[in-house]
Amino acid sequence: MNVLTKPALAFWTDAEELECASYLQEAPNVMTFCFRSPSGALFSFEPGQFLTLELPLPGGPLHRTYTISSSPSRPTSLTVTVKAQKDSVGTRWMFDHLRPGMRIRARGPAGRFSVMRDPAEKYLFISAGSGITPMMSMTTCLYDSGRDPDIVFVNCARRPSEIIFREGLEYMATRTPGIHLKWIVEEPDPLRPWTGFRGMFNQLMLGLIAPDYLERDVYCCGPEPFMQAVRDILHGLGYDMARYHQESFGGPPAEAETVPEDVVPQEDAQAEITFASSGKTARCTETDTILATARAAGIPIPSGCGMGICGTCQVQKLSGQVHMVHNGGITDEDVEAGYILACCSRPIGNVSIDL
Repeated sequence: MNVLTKPALAFWTDAEELECASYLQEAPNVMTFCFRSPSGALFSFEPGQFLTLELPLPGGPLHRTYTISSSPSRPTSLTVTVKAQKDSVGTRWMFDHLRPGMRIRARGPAGRFSVMRDPAEKYLFISAGSGITPMMSMTTCLYDSGRDPDIVFVNCARRPSEIIFREGLEYMATRTPGIHLKWIVEEPDPLRPWTGFRGMFNQLMLGLIAPDYLERDVYCCGPEPFMQAVRDILHGLGYDMARYHQESFGGPPAEAETVPEDVVPQEDAQAEITFASSGKTARCTETDTILATARAAGIPIPSGCGMGICGTCQVQKLSGQVHMVHNGGITDEDVEAGYILACCSRPIGNVSIDL
């Protein structure tokens, strides 16, 4: 429906479905999907956070985690920008089937990768490919604040035509002197002259792009090999890595929760999980995860990253003890309230779960 309605003075929660309002192709194999709240509620989140979408595939629901590319400073809608790879299943379904008027379930927002968590005077945003999405959200939010931000924005792409959000970012850069855009491509488009940086991001480029990089907080997002290269570059130049922040759903995280030494799953030890609401009990070993055991018992648990990052598989533990090593996908408050992440929790003895 294209009728403009007055927003409700309430905020959206994931108890309500999202309704697709529009979609737009950004670059080859890249699409932005815009969602609204059917009730007219506003969206509240931190720039850089993500959602987990429940996609209704024919074989059963599929959960995929996507960074929010819009800004909370524009709260009447919410967008995710997705890139389809050769082996994409969920994203390809969105390309082919997700259309205006359709409603899907979502979980979130979640995530700690945000300038609101660690504000600074000067920023250096470094991204590759679709890793640009949280940077777009954060840059738009800083731009909309009305202040003059100090951002050096670096994005690496294969070709100029594959730079996502290029026009939108260049528009913002023409309206404020504090946004400095630097594009790096591997090769130019055929018959299209390219006068920007070319090659792979390296120490020399960093020095030319941001001579004051030691004074800036770095936010990085992209494939894990790319982020590892950025970390190596910064570390080799003596950068204070306490001011380095990154987001990734596919690579190994920088830090993990500390594991108590006195609670270690034993491979030959038996465990039992009771799924209270379903009335089922499943036996397993202490090295099996709650998620894997539930699925084997025919009890579906939504999941996304499988690494304790996205928080999609959060469930409530009613009793017993688990060994959980997560990577930021659950808050200390939720842990104290008895919640766990099924993908990275292993039962110690008998455990009861509210499922």
